[in-house]
Amino acid sequence: MSKLTKYFRETTEEMRYKVTWSSFEELQKSSGLVLIGSLVFAAVVGLMDIIFKTGLEAFYNSFR
Repeated sequence: MSKLTKYFRETTEEMRYKVTWSSFEELQKSSGLVLIGSLVFAAVVGLMDIIFKTGLEAFYNSFR
């Protein structure tokens, strides 16, 4: 048996019998949590961008 065949056979066996997979309900909850966290993070970064942009525009316009 070649090393590559052995590798794929062992990998398949481990993924099938030794890995504990989450239930569909757990995956849905985790996905929702990741989605909400990503949206909150994007909102915070967007708000920081607006604040810095406004501040820098005010700073540069003060020299005109």
